[in-house]
Amino acid sequence: MSSMKPVRADGGEFPVIILTGLSGAGKSTALKVFEDLGFLTMDGLPPLVMPEMVRLFRTQKDFRHRGLTLGLDASGDDFAKQWPLALGELEAIGARPRLVYVECSAPVLMRRYAATRRPHPLEGELGLERAMEEERRRLFPVRERSELVVDTTDYSIHDLRRFLQEKWNFLKERQWGLRIYVLSFGFKHQVPTDADMVFDLRFLPNPYFDEKLRPMSGKDKPIADFVLGSDEGSEFLRHQMEYLNYILPCYAREGRYRLTLAFGCTGGRHRSVATAEAVFDSLRKSDYAVFLEHRHLDLE
Repeated sequence: MSSMKPVRADGGEFPVIILTGLSGAGKSTALKVFEDLGFLTMDGLPPLVMPEMVRLFRTQKDFRHRGLTLGLDASGDDFAKQWPLALGELEAIGARPRLVYVECSAPVLMRRYAATRRPHPLEGELGLERAMEEERRRLFPVRERSELVVDTTDYSIHDLRRFLQEKWNFLKERQWGLRIYVLSFGFKHQVPTDADMVFDLRFLPNPYFDEKLRPMSGKDKPIADFVLGSDEGSEFLRHQMEYLNYILPCYAREGRYRLTLAFGCTGGRHRSVATAEAVFDSLRKSDYAVFLEHRHLDLE
């Protein structure tokens, strides 16, 4: 088997993206986003078919597309056995696919299925709730390996489209290595399901109770000064960065693909945003690929 990598006419490599996730979470929409970005997309592929698709794509010398995006099907009973075999075969032919995983909270998925009245791929004797649990269990190894996990719980179709376009540009910046996602959120909305570490900032001074500061957000300097200029804020940020500067190299040495740091306050508008901005500014000066998202900034 050839180990040559697919090369474009301009000398760059064709990226290969494997896209999967929970049924109903927005995988079809995500595929359309990559199609609009110029990728050739295919959906519903069993794991062992993916290496053949990559080989075929290479032999076609298709310079019309920016890359290949494959939608992974996890409905087969032998998925757990096929998935690691497929990854091994992809590596053997020199392909290093980017894994993108789309998920959503269980209550929202239940509402979506009730609205569309479409059956879950694993539904039958299991029933909808059990089928969702089984799919989540099967896909857990894929989620853990994914470089990008997208939680669509609070997203509209347009939000998901914009989010993936931004994150694809981010993924292109660094080819490999640990990717760090810094999130701000509000506890009154929902703790992000894609968070690896959650930091509760509700102990910090709250600008919400100052009528002059309340309309602003943590992206504004007066809010950042109020929150992080306080004794509690400045000490927390110092200790936080000491901790991250110690722990992140440990994760990188272990071969971790991504790490999501979630900073939360009550509403997700002031304290969490200011802190996430400061952590992001500090981390992006390092060698890590770092992305910033304010998940609940514009929610009431």
